[in-house]
Amino acid sequence: MLRLVISQGLKLVAIGAAIGLAGAFATSRIVQSLLYGLSWTDPATFIGGTLLLTAVTVLACYLPARQAARVDPIEALRYE
Repeated sequence: MLRLVISQGLKLVAIGAAIGLAGAFATSRIVQSLLYGLSWTDPATFIGGTLLLTAVTVLACYLPARQAARVDPIEALRYE
């Protein structure tokens, strides 16, 4: 159950990260004048942002999935 929920969340974050990185890479030349001390293709910034987003996504998927895994299926069906 946990693996299923986390893998679905990671699929979504991979798609979002790919689109976001492409958009950030495309628009970073436009805002290059606003970046102080960074090149417009700074790999540490792109990698750090992506890793932070991935870590938050894993945590956001894990906590509700862990709580849902603790619920007894019979009780969940009775509630419905």
